[in-house]
Amino acid sequence: MGEVIVKLSEVDTIYEGEHLPAIKGINLEIRQGEMVSIVGPNGSGKTTLLETVNGLLKVSRGEVRVFNVDMSRDPMRARKNIGYVPQDFISDHSVPFLAQDVVLMGRYGKLGLLQNPRKVDFEIAKEAMRLVGVEEFAHRPIGKLSGGEQQKVMIARTIAQEPKLLLLDEPFSNLDIDSRKEISEKICRLHEENNWTTIVVTHDLFSIPKRCNRVLVMDRGKIVAEEDPESVMCSVKSLTGFYRGLRQ
Repeated sequence: MGEVIVKLSEVDTIYEGEHLPAIKGINLEIRQGEMVSIVGPNGSGKTTLLETVNGLLKVSRGEVRVFNVDMSRDPMRARKNIGYVPQDFISDHSVPFLAQDVVLMGRYGKLGLLQNPRKVDFEIAKEAMRLVGVEEFAHRPIGKLSGGEQQKVMIARTIAQEPKLLLLDEPFSNLDIDSRKEISEKICRLHEENNWTTIVVTHDLFSIPKRCNRVLVMDRGKIVAEEDPESVMCSVKSLTGFYRGLRQ
């Protein structure tokens, strides 16, 4: 593996208005080219960890560095190279943007403020839609698509960013079984072809990508175990509360 891309040192994160940290004592290093899955029951801190890495939440203790950038000081600098698919992104019927417009938004971080998309940006967006299999939705309003279709469009938008670090929060949650397998395989292929560093959050053990290098298990705001993908199915169920969380 290459250099360290993500490094968290003794990190606590507390949501505004709360008194107890949602994640606590997190120490984590992820190197270039790794694909890491984060699993755990609802409320275990998976999304909080991903948002902390992305600089969307301020840490109350410790340090977060991404591409060796202190995320408490200059998160926008690092985010130019981060592709982020948030959990349960759903647009309502009133949103006027077409699916192709949403994917093209993935290019804006490369363009800068008030710059018009170039021909190459349209071509990259179109190719991203082709890769994910949503080109047929190009001229349909994003709010008129199903949850699964919107999820695919958001993944296409992230691919269009040409990120170096990919953060995926429950990327398969609105997809049927066949679509989950298809999109997971495409993400794995693109991960390898582009030498991405990828973090995938999921509560579903069966959605862990096959290309994954290691699996981090979270419970009650802490990383409580680290496993290789093949052994995680056998060991993770023994953790307190985890198996019950999967049934919720």
